[in-house]
Amino acid sequence: MKNKVDKEMSFLDHLEELRWNIIRALASVIVFTIVVFLSKDFVWNQIILAPTEKDFFTYRFFCNLSEKLCFGPDEIEFITRDVGEQFMMHMVSSFWLGVIISFPYILWELWKFIKPGLYEKEQKTIRGVVGICSLLFFTGVAFGYYIVTPFGLTFLSQYELSDKIQNTVTLSSYVSYLTMFVLPLGLVFELPMVVYFLAKVGMVTGGMLKTFRRHAIVVIIIIAAIITPPDVISQILVSLPLIMLYEVSIFIASKVNPIPKEAPEEDDAYDYDESKNKD
Repeated sequence: MKNKVDKEMSFLDHLEELRWNIIRALASVIVFTIVVFLSKDFVWNQIILAPTEKDFFTYRFFCNLSEKLCFGPDEIEFITRDVGEQFMMHMVSSFWLGVIISFPYILWELWKFIKPGLYEKEQKTIRGVVGICSLLFFTGVAFGYYIVTPFGLTFLSQYELSDKIQNTVTLSSYVSYLTMFVLPLGLVFELPMVVYFLAKVGMVTGGMLKTFRRHAIVVIIIIAAIITPPDVISQILVSLPLIMLYEVSIFIASKVNPIPKEAPEEDDAYDYDESKNKD
């Protein structure tokens, strides 16, 4: 039994509700940003700078499989060009980590705003959407951090135009590349859920996605080229899981919005009945 009677909300009431959802979501980002900021030593030494070390998990994993698979970046010497660069990078990295950590809560606030406008049957259909979207997001983030980042850093740190050029790295460029390797993949891995919702409203079907499969693969390769360093290995490492996600999306769309079976034409049915009557 409900404690209060449900009533239809006006447009301004919806705006007010949305405002509070946004405020609470931003508050969660700020809280986690502060927590990360105060955990400077652990965050920077164990997370942000970890892929630059030879004992990083990914390098050790591949090296344990075979010595031929051993790889890793050259020793990277970081420099700062501005007086406040270290502080600014500390702020920027803390903010993006705050966004990543608070992502499930941001989704929860979004879900709370959308849920009252859905029918009970629709609410049951997409139950658990926050958990699934969060799992996909963190899977993409982990893939970017443990796979794309090590290969990207190895390629970029070892690439040289001339032995006369000393390869020093600014702290801001490293943080920018690391963010580019990790955050976009977390969002791209949400593709199956996006397709699920589009299929629910009838905007896409499995047949449609199959028709545009070749075009999608070209787009995926272009996206992989944009968000990865200009080397073939990194682009393949990003392209393959994205292509797999597209195939999963085709399966999801086919299940959610199946193609209806074509009914027999009226003329054929009529001829069939006449032939039976003649017999």
